[in-house]
Amino acid sequence: MIDGPYVVLAALGVLGAGLMAGVFCAFSVLVMRALKALPPAQGVAAMNAINSSAMTPAFMLVFLGVAALCAVIAVVTFVLWPDDGTVELLLGSALYLAGSFGVTVVANVPRNEQLMKLEAGTPEAAAYWPVYVREWTMWNHVRTVASAAAAVVYLLALA
Repeated sequence: MIDGPYVVLAALGVLGAGLMAGVFCAFSVLVMRALKALPPAQGVAAMNAINSSAMTPAFMLVFLGVAALCAVIAVVTFVLWPDDGTVELLLGSALYLAGSFGVTVVANVPRNEQLMKLEAGTPEAAAYWPVYVREWTMWNHVRTVASAAAAVVYLLALA
């Protein structure tokens, strides 16, 4: 069982990664399904509005804060190499940083930027919309699973 500051770091990792897993899961199973059911012009307009409004300080603080926390956990664990929980702490950090933060940067954000360039109601937007929904949701599933797995692995570090 881990002890000292690792308990606090792992507990925060469980909470942060779990919170992001919940956000991503809600998008995959609720929001994207609802948007997919809309006519393309409405879906594009709604998703662009969501993407614009997501850039709030509160959301960015949580999303980037959890990534920073996971990076701190990884660095502290790697440098100090505790007797217990090393594998779990490093694996939890890797899962979140690569599977959630990394996927966001290389898969979801570029699709959001491409969608934002399209004007809702145009033939280009209508043609891209089903591709966007399919690809964005697939990568969002990856973020969901990676974040949930990171939370579980951090939890195992506490056991």
